[in-house]
Amino acid sequence: MEQYPHQPPEPHRRDGSEQGTGHGHGAPESGRGAASGHGHAHGHSHSHGPAAPVSQHLRKVIAAILVPFTAAVLVGLVVLWPGQAPQHKRTGVGFDRQTQQATVTRVVELSCASANASGVPPTGDTSTAEGSSAQQRAKGTCRKATIRVDTGKDKGRTFTEIVQPDQSRQLHQGEKVVVAYEPSAPRDLQYAVTDVNRKFPMTLLAGIFAVAVVLVGRLRGVMALIALAVSFLVLTLFILPAILQGSNPLLVAVIGSSAIMLIALYLCHGLSARTSVAVLGTLISLALIGVLGSLFIGWAALTGNTDDNTGLIHGLYPSIDMSGLLLAGVIIGSLGVLDDVTVTQTSAVWELHEANPSMGWRGLYRAGIRIGRDHIASVVNTLVLAYAGAALPLLLLFSIAQSSVGTVANSELVAEEIVRTLVGSIGLVASVPVTTALAALVVSADRAAPDAGAAGASAGAARSAPARGGRGRRRKR
Repeated sequence: MEQYPHQPPEPHRRDGSEQGTGHGHGAPESGRGAASGHGHAHGHSHSHGPAAPVSQHLRKVIAAILVPFTAAVLVGLVVLWPGQAPQHKRTGVGFDRQTQQATVTRVVELSCASANASGVPPTGDTSTAEGSSAQQRAKGTCRKATIRVDTGKDKGRTFTEIVQPDQSRQLHQGEKVVVAYEPSAPRDLQYAVTDVNRKFPMTLLAGIFAVAVVLVGRLRGVMALIALAVSFLVLTLFILPAILQGSNPLLVAVIGSSAIMLIALYLCHGLSARTSVAVLGTLISLALIGVLGSLFIGWAALTGNTDDNTGLIHGLYPSIDMSGLLLAGVIIGSLGVLDDVTVTQTSAVWELHEANPSMGWRGLYRAGIRIGRDHIASVVNTLVLAYAGAALPLLLLFSIAQSSVGTVANSELVAEEIVRTLVGSIGLVASVPVTTALAALVVSADRAAPDAGAAGASAGAARSAPARGGRGRRRKR
């Protein structure tokens, strides 16, 4: 940046603001972001560090909003905190089965006919798909696996299982598996392989993830992992048991999500006005998602009972409001992405102000919303693709059935995902202008306070303030 010929060298400007030795970093940025503020950013005394401090009055205003909200969340946690989840008799269906760990100790090949595993109809009828498939299996080679139970009261007990050639999961010697146990069945049929034991690869992947987060994020990465653990604890110790005990799923989700939001945001980003603005933006957006979700879930007559798992939950705990559970899932699912959007927008506005302190709230809002538009485009597309990816097998079934788009969208399975996606996306889109406006109003209303404090720090700083005002430099540019 060009200097006035009569101006002293760089150290003169630094004398007035020692904490701004890093302000040279802010100058190029302001040159890119706003030409009119180039000189301001270079000499402003708050461009380094996480966020410029705000005035005591503004802190009181923010605290007046967030302290009662935090108190309400704490009261809700205490009032709705569950005891032990109510017990029920196991059904032996789906996840509601007794399971043990086991190991495949031996696998031998044999003909399916000798193993009597083909399931060929007694008449040899191959006119049906089942009969034709069974006939083909009868001519193939099956596997006889010997499995040893490694946990539970029957530890060391072995049983055999026939694996047909067209099964998607083939067992291998030495493989760790999960077996279901049904005590009321005949002894030879009490155990059956239900899944593969994936604990080691899943644990290893989680470890790689944690190391990557810490290496790149350093202290922030550590805080993010702690916040993730706290979120998981709130989910498993409060949200799920409270719903099982019969509490309103929507109320539980709102209180639990609010607790997660407060802990995660302040833990990761610090106790500051910037973080508080992000919290307010997230709270307003979550309220909008809750209102829209409640309205359209009821209007579209979505029951939330659309698959085997939800059907089993409803059968075991008929008092649970399944449509409320669906709405709770929408709110919790939207929270993670909302945090990302609101924190990004708040940080963008704060950095724009640091780069050009003379910019008013309208200018800050316009610049911040331009950043937000790019964020909206990527986030909405991410949400839609995430839901589409999760529902891909279902969409493939509709494609095989050659169903029309209207028929597919009208089915409750797909309509549920459409409502979930669109309601969450509307909340995300709304969070950008809401958070940007809040941040712009807060930081612009407070912008005079830091300047006044810096001017009073020393006479040299006060004298250099007009030079940092930048009129001459703006004309120079």
